[in-house]
Amino acid sequence: MKWLLPFGPAAIAILRLILPYDTTDDPATVLQKVAAAPDTQNWVVWLGFIGMLTLAPAVLYIAATTRDKAPKTTTAAVLLLVPAYLSLGLLVAQDAANLNGHTISHPVLDAATAVFVVGHVIGTVLLGAAMWQAGLPRWAAVATAISQPLHFVAAVVIVSHELDFVAWGLNAAGFAALAVTARAKIRV
Repeated sequence: MKWLLPFGPAAIAILRLILPYDTTDDPATVLQKVAAAPDTQNWVVWLGFIGMLTLAPAVLYIAATTRDKAPKTTTAAVLLLVPAYLSLGLLVAQDAANLNGHTISHPVLDAATAVFVVGHVIGTVLLGAAMWQAGLPRWAAVATAISQPLHFVAAVVIVSHELDFVAWGLNAAGFAALAVTARAKIRV
């Protein structure tokens, strides 16, 4: 299980680097850019699917590692991150619809987007704090904690796919460090 930890963030790092549109684009522009790069958008959908399948389990594994030494911070991180990463499925579906020349407009998509954005940005900061409190490698805790606020800046504020790749890459590096060093106490 622990070898899967960096897969989700690494997949999303690549996704954010190759994404043929900007997060801040309007729906018509997204469709236009996706139509101009359907092969790239196909990869975006597959990479999003990998993230959807691996991010929540990675968080639960890390939580099993940090829970004893940072119970409150770990709980808060899990309560934000797991729903956020489970919401990723609707965002992947939206990317798949874009590939077929359609936009999706439904209040549940807006709710999923809000849960994802708030949950993964704040939740990852808390997860990094839990990693720090649990005495895991400090650089990995810091890399994890700063990764998603940096992603938000890269995706929404300055719109840089390269910086977004670096941000998610920090998340992947932090998770990879845990895959090498941590031993989770999995409880069912």
